[in-house]
Amino acid sequence: MTSVRRRIPQLTLIEHEFAVPLDHDDRGGRTITVFAREVIGDGRGAESYPLLVFFQGGPGSEAPRTPSAPVDGSWLKRALQEFRVLMLDQRGTGRSTPVGTLAGLEPPAQADYLTHFRADSIVRDAEFVRSALGVERWSVMGQSFGGFCVLTYLSFFPESLREAFFCGGLPPIGRPTDDVYVRTYPRVLDRCRRYYDRYPDDRARVREIHRAIAAGSVVLPTGEQLTSRRFRQLGLMLGMGDGAEHLHQILELPHDSPGFLHDVAAAGGFARNPLFAAIHEACYADGFVTGWSAERLLPPEYDDAELFTGEHIYSWMLEDYAPLRPLAGAAEILAHHAWPRLYDEQRLAENDVSAAAMIYANDMYVDRELSEETADRVRNLQPWLTNEWEHDGIRVDGGRILDRLISLARG
Repeated sequence: MTSVRRRIPQLTLIEHEFAVPLDHDDRGGRTITVFAREVIGDGRGAESYPLLVFFQGGPGSEAPRTPSAPVDGSWLKRALQEFRVLMLDQRGTGRSTPVGTLAGLEPPAQADYLTHFRADSIVRDAEFVRSALGVERWSVMGQSFGGFCVLTYLSFFPESLREAFFCGGLPPIGRPTDDVYVRTYPRVLDRCRRYYDRYPDDRARVREIHRAIAAGSVVLPTGEQLTSRRFRQLGLMLGMGDGAEHLHQILELPHDSPGFLHDVAAAGGFARNPLFAAIHEACYADGFVTGWSAERLLPPEYDDAELFTGEHIYSWMLEDYAPLRPLAGAAEILAHHAWPRLYDEQRLAENDVSAAAMIYANDMYVDRELSEETADRVRNLQPWLTNEWEHDGIRVDGGRILDRLISLARG
């Protein structure tokens, strides 16, 4: 372990790097780096506060950066009142041996490598870090996919946890991946209808863009030819509080303008974070094969080209997105991989760790009904069902949300 202490206005940052096994069941094998940044406020005695580990949403996204003191009302501002916060770059992201094209490996070797980047491996990294830092127990907080990691933590290492907080990320337990997408597609279709109710003129604009795409006249700054199916993935943003406005601001631009082309190229973040496309469906696979679930379950309504898709991964993405092409063979192998269990139903039913979970009533990404089902199966977990925010609630009102979760857990 190496650690470097830095000071910025109102915060102390301690940057830790750890060499952890790629495969925690093979301690003598290959190692990777895991990075975590400890954030300490200026409060009296803050250096001795207990640790709260933050698990970011994704998969494939690093922990938030803290270039300055947190703003009033943010979850970090609230957390630093009583915690040191450990921002963990989950393996494969940020400074934690990031996953790229895995050049030099054949598809079977790439696929084998990528099997080690789900919540089960991330949580074992966290346990490695906890032991290296000499911490007996700590609290954990997960946003979206980060909540999946927290549930895995409760399943396999509850003795290491003081309390657990979920922010829109209670995954289904023991259900086939198909059960997720058969529920999320109708929500996305509803968002599309609501979008066009708000911006009816955008229907004609979308049809115009599809015609330009079909004519081959829409070329992204990367040199890639935009396809209609890739363009439809702009609907991924519709599950956020300002998602409809963001989508409209892209669509109102001329389709041959630099602004439109750059914004479309960057949408989804798949080129920046290829791990998201490679293992997204696998992160739901609690003992199942995914088999390109979202692709198989695409509803017939999508014969209407004006409709956008949501948080769905398709096999063709490994063709349409040039940065993903080197992982195409591996992704196909992973789609037919028999994934091990991520959760222990018996231990969750006997859970002694105080926990609280916010469930977004209208969540487009993590199905509400499946989250409520999971909440009923975890002892000592207090659910909070709310329609006040969309999936990005902790970004817009994080301080109030974390304060409520802490109160619920400690009830």
